[in-house]
Amino acid sequence: MTPAQENTAKSCLLGAENNTMTFPEIVQALTREGFESYTIDFRRGRAIYYLPDGQSVEFPTRSTLSVAKDFDAGAIQAAIREAQQLVAGYTYDGFCEKVAKAGCSGYVVSFAGRRAVYMGRTAETHLEHFPS
Repeated sequence: MTPAQENTAKSCLLGAENNTMTFPEIVQALTREGFESYTIDFRRGRAIYYLPDGQSVEFPTRSTLSVAKDFDAGAIQAAIREAQQLVAGYTYDGFCEKVAKAGCSGYVVSFAGRRAVYMGRTAETHLEHFPS
């Protein structure tokens, strides 16, 4: 992995956490640098960015979150819609708190698959395709 790729991944994480980059901007930046996916783990407070050849880079997120036991796919989907629409007052931290309270322990974003999978503590999932 090149230093430029590592810097892009770190910049995208900070851009999300500081609300200076939108999800589409993050996807564009990461794909331009050759990444194929990334994972956010709320319980460990980690973000991992993956290249197609198996290389990865891992960074701590701003905080770890307490994840609710029960998985509420409807609440997760509502938080995703708020993020997509950038509703007034939206923040990435607020999004993370909402989905964790809805039982999401983390998510995986696949650029090639144009989807994100939100996972619960009991391996329940919610699949979200990228908007067209």
